[in-house]
Amino acid sequence: MAQTRIAVIVGSLRKDSFNRKLADALPGLASGVEFTQLRIDDLPPYNQDDDATPAESVKRLKGEIAAASGLIFVTPEYNRSMPGVLKNAIDHASRPYGQSAWKGKPAGVLGVSIGAAGTAMAQQHLRNVLAYLDVPTLGQPEIFIQHKEGLFTGDGKLAESTTRLMQGWMDAYLAFVKRHA
Repeated sequence: MAQTRIAVIVGSLRKDSFNRKLADALPGLASGVEFTQLRIDDLPPYNQDDDATPAESVKRLKGEIAAASGLIFVTPEYNRSMPGVLKNAIDHASRPYGQSAWKGKPAGVLGVSIGAAGTAMAQQHLRNVLAYLDVPTLGQPEIFIQHKEGLFTGDGKLAESTTRLMQGWMDAYLAFVKRHA
């Protein structure tokens, strides 16, 4: 059986992003699974005029998605929605119409924010877009993480309580991926 390959898309470009720290911790929650963080910071703004001749960065993104068994989106919340850089990546990989790289890939959605509701609104908007793109998305358990002291250790690793929470989510997500294989 082929190894499970999970493409991780981080919706933040910030160097010290809480969401990148969370994404960096994911491989420690699953053995026998290959996690690859996809680069989205070099994608040009989506323009339908470029569909026939996509940039190399767009071709790379679509190829990495195609090679994945599943997807994990780790996103902050900007102005009650997903960041523009994430939406840009989604638009690129879904085009041209009828050639979406996302279709059928089982997804999980996570996020960390300083707000009390975590990334609830960003995740809901992202789930709406993924539903349109025919991306089955894990419904439960949901993870809305509020960043506060103790979420990460001093060296940027997940704290023990966060690890327990995330392990339950990861186990459910990998079972979801297996059901959709």
